[in-house]
Amino acid sequence: MPFFDRLFSKSFSTVLHITSGNGFHLRPAAAFAAEAKKFAAVIEARTHGRSINAKSLNALLSLNLEKGDHFELTCKGKDSREALETLSRKFDILMSNDHEAVRIDKETGAYEGESIEGEIISGGMALSPLWHYTEETIRTQSTTSFTEAVAKSISELEQIYKAHKTDADSGIYLAQKELLASLQQNVTSLEMLEEAVEKAGRELKGGILETRHDDYRDILQRVKMHLGYTTVTAYPQRPFILLADDLLPSRIETLPQNTAGVILRNTSLTSHTAILLRASGIPSLIINTFSMKGKEPDEIILDGHRGIVVIDPTPADIHQAKIRIENDRKNEQTAQSRRFESAVTTSGDTIKVLANVTDVTSAQLAREEGAEGIGLLRTEFLFKEEKPTFEAQVEAYRSIFSLFEEVTVRTLDIGGDKALPYITLPPESNPFLGIRGVRLLKTHPELLEEQMYAIFTAAKGKSVKIMFPMISTVKEFEEAKAFALDVAKKYHLNLDHIEFGIMVEVPSVLFLITHFNDVVDFYSIGTNDLNQYLFATERTHATLKLDPRSEALFAAIKKIVDEAEKPISICGELAGDTKAIGKLIEIGVRRLSVSARNIAQTKETIRNV
Repeated sequence: MPFFDRLFSKSFSTVLHITSGNGFHLRPAAAFAAEAKKFAAVIEARTHGRSINAKSLNALLSLNLEKGDHFELTCKGKDSREALETLSRKFDILMSNDHEAVRIDKETGAYEGESIEGEIISGGMALSPLWHYTEETIRTQSTTSFTEAVAKSISELEQIYKAHKTDADSGIYLAQKELLASLQQNVTSLEMLEEAVEKAGRELKGGILETRHDDYRDILQRVKMHLGYTTVTAYPQRPFILLADDLLPSRIETLPQNTAGVILRNTSLTSHTAILLRASGIPSLIINTFSMKGKEPDEIILDGHRGIVVIDPTPADIHQAKIRIENDRKNEQTAQSRRFESAVTTSGDTIKVLANVTDVTSAQLAREEGAEGIGLLRTEFLFKEEKPTFEAQVEAYRSIFSLFEEVTVRTLDIGGDKALPYITLPPESNPFLGIRGVRLLKTHPELLEEQMYAIFTAAKGKSVKIMFPMISTVKEFEEAKAFALDVAKKYHLNLDHIEFGIMVEVPSVLFLITHFNDVVDFYSIGTNDLNQYLFATERTHATLKLDPRSEALFAAIKKIVDEAEKPISICGELAGDTKAIGKLIEIGVRRLSVSARNIAQTKETIRNV
């Protein structure tokens, strides 16, 4: 933009508040900076007398913003008003979506030997020698230039992201890619990159984002690898429990199979290293004060159920640990070996276990894990980054429909804490109570028409259930179903094989069940949203905490079960909560829809009810 255009063009500003307990860390900041880059306007963030370019991820992170902080966002020049509105909405969604790490409930119990308590990253048990992590860097000649090394690293991170796109932790790789791209703008040599990484460490030190310096070090190491620097670690041949101050996120995927457990001193539950350890399933703890006194024993116990490490176990402790490890192994083995069998309670009730899926890959995994159908196909994930063509939608739906006899498709559910980059919703003071779910019919009917057409075309005579989200009245459902029937009529499609139902997540439905019985074919209870609306508390709120097993929620579910005359399933997180399954069955729930990874364990839990 020419100088005088910038000087005299109107600017728009607003103040944005950090509400996430995790602070404005790498992943949300990366998404924010990427959104800002789409606009021609000059976009700045100002706080504590300092102003930075909000299109630079590195600059945003340097502000080290924690919960309770705020910054002034200013957009100036071409498309500045649109930029401010879009970025404000994007920021609110990022804050709402940024879940704090859930602390795993610790089991009670004690050991005879001396133990140290920590925070649980990932549950499980390990009984092995302690091994102190060490690494060595070896340098070889390389003809790759610094610019080429950066380009290769960015390409690698993009490829890793695409390969893990459906994983909950995939955003880590995309954020690291954006971070390297941001740093690339101001560095032209390895020495300059190393200096930038050191500077970031100094700026983040002491704040909630300090552990995010690992991502800087990680991308530096990736670039150095292409310049001939190789990091070598001589892991033990036998099972071991790894002890380190910290590990780079990229190290987690290279840990050998004989890594029995991990103890880290200097990380946090929200660090990317912790997130990846959690995904790996390796029993892991954070113990800031961990140290061994005197001669190390042949074996130590890492108890990820109780959140402790027994550094001087007695023979009785070792015996106890071996029994638990064997029981855990047998339980997992039994669950896996019986995952294709029906889940029948001790009293003879058969509970159908379905899967929550997002795309073809997760649907295939669900089938491999023993799902008896799809209880929730979240279609918004098919639309996530760019609007899919009609043909792409049909292909995706058809591939998923071919895997199961029973498939329940939820129509596009955006708004509130869910957003799509190519859909602009009107600004709302409370998005959770505005245009969400089925209410999208009022603002974007053409989008839902194409989706309905694609679903009907892909079904092609196969029985498919269509579920409308955020229904609050019978009239809303009737209008949504009429819309679907009109789409079928327009394209000359037969819907005799299609059933229509609703997500039960708005409390008003609880008092209208007897009326809904006359018009719906089935119900699916979305416990996540239902719980937050029951308590008027946003489920991702940084300060207010929702009880996921509240008595009010169970009472609401019981009311639905007692009054509904059509099939009911539960597709919220409560369905896969092993501590809640028994009560759900006692209430009368006979269909549970859970994530693919939880299917085998959910079935095994049911068999013990």
